[in-house]
Amino acid sequence: MEGTVKWFNRAKGYGFIAGEDGKEYFIHHSALAEGTFIRDNDRVSFDPAETDKGLQAQNVVLLQKGSEIEAGSEEAPKEEPKEEPKEEKPEEKSAEEAPKEEPKEEEKEEPKEPLE
Repeated sequence: MEGTVKWFNRAKGYGFIAGEDGKEYFIHHSALAEGTFIRDNDRVSFDPAETDKGLQAQNVVLLQKGSEIEAGSEEAPKEEPKEEPKEEKPEEKSAEEAPKEEPKEEEKEEPKEPLE
């Protein structure tokens, strides 16, 4: 059966799935394959089970991420090529941008008058 994750709390390890049959199924993290993570609105397939605690989803498989569904994508988005990081070169300042040094007043020695 297929359904949509209504909500899933990763910290607590459980949540609920809205099945295509209109019923809600409890899902425990142990029903997911190792390394599989689900989030709200993800599309999943699962085996419905009637237990003494109520309806439960078992053997849950992620079919499509909720973010892909919201984007209207039927396929996984194609990965765009990553841009190579540009090398940062020290900025060369133009003559206009370079700080201008204040012209130093030259100390001129005044000619000394001969002592008489």
